[in-house]
Amino acid sequence: MFNIPNAAKPAYDARAVREATAAAPVWVHFGAGNLFRGYIAMLQNTLLNEGLAAKGVIAAEAFDPEIISAVYRPHDNQTLLVTLRPDGSTKLTVSAAVTEALAAVPGTPDYERLIAVMEAPSLQMASFTITEKGYNGPVMALIAEMAYKRYQAGGAPLAFVSMDNCSGNGDLLRSAVLGAARAYGDAGFIGYLSDPARVSFPWSMIDKITPAPSDAVRQTLPSPDDWAPVTTAKGTNIAPFVNAEEPQYLVIEDSFPNGRPPLEKAGVYFADRTTVSRAERMKVTACLNPLHTALAIFGSLFRVETIASCMKDADLTELARRLGYDEGLPAVEHPGIFEPRAFLDEVFTKRLVNPFLPDTPRRIAAHTSQKMTFRYGETIKTYAARDDLCLDSLRAIPLTLAGWIRYLLAVGDDGQPLELSPDVMLPQLQAALKDVSFGDPSTAARARAVFSDAAILGCDIYALGLGARCEGFLAEMLAGPDAVRRTLRRHCV
Repeated sequence: MFNIPNAAKPAYDARAVREATAAAPVWVHFGAGNLFRGYIAMLQNTLLNEGLAAKGVIAAEAFDPEIISAVYRPHDNQTLLVTLRPDGSTKLTVSAAVTEALAAVPGTPDYERLIAVMEAPSLQMASFTITEKGYNGPVMALIAEMAYKRYQAGGAPLAFVSMDNCSGNGDLLRSAVLGAARAYGDAGFIGYLSDPARVSFPWSMIDKITPAPSDAVRQTLPSPDDWAPVTTAKGTNIAPFVNAEEPQYLVIEDSFPNGRPPLEKAGVYFADRTTVSRAERMKVTACLNPLHTALAIFGSLFRVETIASCMKDADLTELARRLGYDEGLPAVEHPGIFEPRAFLDEVFTKRLVNPFLPDTPRRIAAHTSQKMTFRYGETIKTYAARDDLCLDSLRAIPLTLAGWIRYLLAVGDDGQPLELSPDVMLPQLQAALKDVSFGDPSTAARARAVFSDAAILGCDIYALGLGARCEGFLAEMLAGPDAVRRTLRRHCV
């Protein structure tokens, strides 16, 4: 067990928990990264500490199995959570809730053990944090195989719970698993997966910021060298500790045909699908994610190192406030389980401004093309559909769309080259923008192919009357060095 002064240590017998879990597992999680270690597994740690559970969680990793050998096994599957509070204080928590960590590599003992776990009638839940990209690749073939093994072993009920940060995640997972399962040509298997009384795919909304491990945080720990992060061959940056913010939210559709752990006693909200959908839309389209993305885009253009530092910039703070309070909140449908304005207030007073949370514009800006539909397109469509909202009143959203195009030119607001974050669509986007030129405002109209791409925004902003405004803002941002900041001040501050 990690022996760290002032850290909260497990109040349970870790060995007994491991043995009980191995004999009759109840929960396996696919995607063993920082969000799982710093939040999801910690929920079970809370239940174990309070005597509300007797079993832990089994972690499985398919995308980057190296993290199992590099971080989990050398530390007996334990995690040190470093909670970073806005006042600079920290809370240290040691968890032994992960009882096994398995590299999901076919042909290995770990893989055979994972099959045995998936076949166990006691298993209640298989949960996932594999990112949206994971639903369109080899991981789904693995999940379908695991589901088929369970079906062949008697077809005990199970909940497949996506906890990824994407809209309608349960349906996304269901579609991906069923698509991969059809390769087996077994109608009975498809019937098993399609019967919600036997296999469910609940929706969820999750929210907790768990950035890559910070060296500054590591230096505050006893014997800092013992906590050094590892960068895997696939580029995963992971350490024996997880640094994370304090606020956290998890809302799950209460559909578990084989039962579930009492996670509501650890702070999880269980609700119907409509409530989950409203909570997710509130966060993703209005009260957090659009703000994060805008700060990442403009923070990158202004070469700001952290999200918290972005919030010290008056222009960026005003843009974020307009996105959230003026344009986002009016379009929100109340989820009924917490107040949208209170959620947004916490974002501004405790989360984005936390100087001790080492989150960066570069991390948040990754794969922005995959996020635009939900973070901005949905609000645009809501304004277009409702008589009580005025589409012409939008300013912060069009400024952000224009700012994203300006960012994709890979030139900072200082006129110097800018390194862009990874994006699966970057080659196509830059090809479409090849005739848009920094320093030549007249080329803004040549961005129409991207602005009007409904696959990116989920709507045609020209048909809705916003295209010309976005082009105009982009033209102003192309005028030369400092033009982006001048444009923000002219239209948003």
